[in-house]
Amino acid sequence: MNNNKGFEREEIKKFKARLAEGNGLFLVNEDEENSDEFVHFYFLGKYRGKDVIYDAALYTLRLHHQSEMYEIAEHEAAKRFPHFKKIKYEEDEFGDIKTLDDLEEEIGLFMSEKMMEMEEEGSVKVREFCEVDPKISYGIGVDAALNVEKIDEKAIKKFIKQFNDDNLVLDETLYSFEFEEDVDE
Repeated sequence: MNNNKGFEREEIKKFKARLAEGNGLFLVNEDEENSDEFVHFYFLGKYRGKDVIYDAALYTLRLHHQSEMYEIAEHEAAKRFPHFKKIKYEEDEFGDIKTLDDLEEEIGLFMSEKMMEMEEEGSVKVREFCEVDPKISYGIGVDAALNVEKIDEKAIKKFIKQFNDDNLVLDETLYSFEFEEDVDE
């Protein structure tokens, strides 16, 4: 924590000034691809009695479930394909996604099938969690998943209040989700 700017008095003073310009409780990291299911933000709190800036990532439990299934499918693909490489979607000069090569296409289909199997079986279950990481380079890291429909300002403010008041109660129930299909109207 000696060289961690997230604990420095001057840094916290600047952060408070930026908070005063916005909603007063947190600042969203605009460099991230935030969505209704994931928000990366910063907020003030205490850690071992000292003021600190928390670097937080908050997701819906549904997104956490999908991530877990994707990770398992990727692991299964690595076992099945000796020349496995993570699929990286790239855009062409027009912003369209470039065509995958044959191996990437086969791996993608295999992973999709594995994820559909896991979904049908309900074999992947997740629960709410909140992990604190004091070993990051700026402030203290917080990684959390909550069983909410979306991560909006209300959900973030409630999380921060409960976290800072040390009364965050996590649901221990195991959940499994189904993928939502986009329906064109």
